[in-house]
Amino acid sequence: MTDDTKPLLTGGCQCGAVRFAFKTTPGKVSICHCRMCQKAAGAPFASFAEIDREHFAWTRGQPAAFRSSTIAERFFCPACGTPLGFGRIDGPRIEIMTGSFDRPDRVVPTRQYGTESRLGWVVAIANLPSQTTMQNYGLEKMATIVSHQHPDHD
Repeated sequence: MTDDTKPLLTGGCQCGAVRFAFKTTPGKVSICHCRMCQKAAGAPFASFAEIDREHFAWTRGQPAAFRSSTIAERFFCPACGTPLGFGRIDGPRIEIMTGSFDRPDRVVPTRQYGTESRLGWVVAIANLPSQTTMQNYGLEKMATIVSHQHPDHD
């Protein structure tokens, strides 16, 4: 990615040590329920936006990598541990975790993989009782919380 190319999508880790940019829209956005993704994300599933490496750049810092299998490696921030992505070793594409985008609402999954490991309760999440963070903590407690996370922009 050249310096004169305005990125279409940006994101990064919690602490801001590692940032990235897409210069085109993702080729696909998906959810993976496989056991490897569950463990890598520390969550019931992972969600990824895939892009050709030629249209992607790490714009601040470099992630660490863990070779999670004989064909793939997983990227994460070496400073704060935020999971950032996945890629086939020496493959032409990289997949970035949708929660690490500055605007995750712009990367909407359109397919699912690894459904043999999908947890049964995941399907019913939308029907669970819910509340906003403000409703959960209240105004008084919210006023005392100071975030140390990097803002969703550079």
